[in-house]
Amino acid sequence: MGLKLTIVSPERELYSGEVDLVVAPGIEGELGILPQHAPLITQLDEGELYTRTGQEEQYFAIHGGFIHVLPDRVTVLADVAERAEEIDIERAERARERALELLRSAPPEERRLTELALRRSRIRLKVARRRRRRRPTPTTMDEGLAAPEI
Repeated sequence: MGLKLTIVSPERELYSGEVDLVVAPGIEGELGILPQHAPLITQLDEGELYTRTGQEEQYFAIHGGFIHVLPDRVTVLADVAERAEEIDIERAERARERALELLRSAPPEERRLTELALRRSRIRLKVARRRRRRRPTPTTMDEGLAAPEI
């Protein structure tokens, strides 16, 4: 029995389907959500949202919003969200470089906005690069825990 996960932003629905695990960037730290989790509503921070279904992993860049958790369902209402495979790494890298350059010369009143832009670009790059080096979830045999001989 999995979780029904829905991820939506004001522009569109990014994901709807069954997952085994959701890890989301809560405002007080990462939230790990498995089936039968206690009901919860909380604000999301900017960061990486991760899901796993069997051995398949999916990554999303989340920039604020809310998460609503029920024992069999998780709904993410994101202010801004992107699938890892939709992120243009070169564009995100250019945005990071621009933000770093602006940060060096920004007047104090503009520093906060520049820091937010830098953080968003770093999150986008982290999520986009994860899809490039996805690794299968280790199996019991891979972890060196061989099955007993019969």
